[in-house]
Amino acid sequence: MREVLFLFSILLLSPLHAQLKEGPFQASPATATTPTLYDSVVKIEVATQTPDYRSPWNSGRFAGGTGTGFIIGPNQILTNAHVVSNHRRILVTRRGSSQKHVARVRHIAHDCDLALIELQDFKAFEKLPHLKIGNMPKLESRVSAIGYPVGGERLSVTQGVVSRIDFSSYSHSRADSHLVIQIDAAINPGNSGGPVIQDQKVVGVAFQGNTQADNVGYIIPTPVVKRFLTDISDGKYDHYMDLGITPFPLFNPAMRRAFDLPENGKGVLVANVIPDGPSDGVLEKGDVLLSIDENPIDSAGNINIGGEFVDMNEIVERKFAGDKVSFTLIRKGSELESKITLKEFPYSRIHAIQYEQVPRFTFFAGLLFQPLDLNLFASYKFDNRRLRQIYADYISEGLFREMEDVVVLTRVEKDSLTTRMGGFAGLVVEEVNGEKIRNLRQLHNLLNNDSPPEYHVIHFNGAGRPLVIPSAEVAEAQKRIMTQSGVTKAAQLD
Repeated sequence: MREVLFLFSILLLSPLHAQLKEGPFQASPATATTPTLYDSVVKIEVATQTPDYRSPWNSGRFAGGTGTGFIIGPNQILTNAHVVSNHRRILVTRRGSSQKHVARVRHIAHDCDLALIELQDFKAFEKLPHLKIGNMPKLESRVSAIGYPVGGERLSVTQGVVSRIDFSSYSHSRADSHLVIQIDAAINPGNSGGPVIQDQKVVGVAFQGNTQADNVGYIIPTPVVKRFLTDISDGKYDHYMDLGITPFPLFNPAMRRAFDLPENGKGVLVANVIPDGPSDGVLEKGDVLLSIDENPIDSAGNINIGGEFVDMNEIVERKFAGDKVSFTLIRKGSELESKITLKEFPYSRIHAIQYEQVPRFTFFAGLLFQPLDLNLFASYKFDNRRLRQIYADYISEGLFREMEDVVVLTRVEKDSLTTRMGGFAGLVVEEVNGEKIRNLRQLHNLLNNDSPPEYHVIHFNGAGRPLVIPSAEVAEAQKRIMTQSGVTKAAQLD
């Protein structure tokens, strides 16, 4: 059965409140003059507003939740990105106090589920100690998870053992994978963003669980935390880099013979190179990668770092835009040395959930057009085969070269003008009035031209006929349909 990861949100089921325990993380009783490290772990309450992609002119759904954070420097509180995503208000409460302090997001990284927040007034927290970031914990070593889970108001500490170190999915973005540590401590909803401690130092940040297992929690390890802090040190977050290739394991003996490879368990196949990605023009489809930055690659695409076998992308995980990555590879029977320069590739975010963004759209005579991304896909659950194929191939086949936006007709409001147009909903727009559509703004401008043609003609991918709208009826229909359907805004292009 497929594993389902979940984030530690307060809106999930409420377990019993864990009791404070003594263990590897020791702290003396708090007094007015001697604050402890426990006092540096804070409770975070967040009011959120989630955009409504089915009715994008609406303000969205309001909700709330709680999480945990911890002080790592002067007015620097580290937590999870999913704790403060889509926030409208953030309140921080310190241990043993009922006073709530207004906070704001300073930096947020949705691809690795980390955020740094700061208080409007840090004075009440100035004397609290700063938690230090440590190194990776060893397998079977004990750790303590600290936070404010549901089931009580006071700080909770649970203990467990590091049971696995892996390269796995981060459920917040639904598209990214990084290094993770699995522990058997009872991490519960509300623990999100809390520190996991060993030998008085932070060795991870609690962030998600597994619905298919009991007492299994996952923490973001310190290499990911340190990379985030290094990335934001220049005042902005630049995101993770990627090789821009699709690797394929070389277990099959017949495949290894076809590539003239020995049966030594080494080497992984390059099955695809993303057009315009960092490896385009350097690596080729059919290359066999033997090493990355002098680290041997096995036939599953893993390397050994610090005695742990992890995905070879862990090398890239710790680098930034402009950094080099070297390879030893076999191409058509010859061994070669090659280097790529890492760079940002923003088009890949079409497959990730987006936060803190207002949905883009244009509403024209009862027709709602929106750019395709994972947010829209999750809202409408499109079943059109051609649309799903375009979405799947958008990066791997380089469709972004022709379509900056994949514009979809998502809704057709009922009106005399839109009679028999409902069958076009869920299709990708190819042309408007004879012009190929590259993005939403272009479509909006073509449909709202001051000198429109007699008929607006819209062609869709896979449709047997175009959609035709008489221009003379648009103005009256637009006003009528917006009033009837409660559409308060005709477009949001940025």
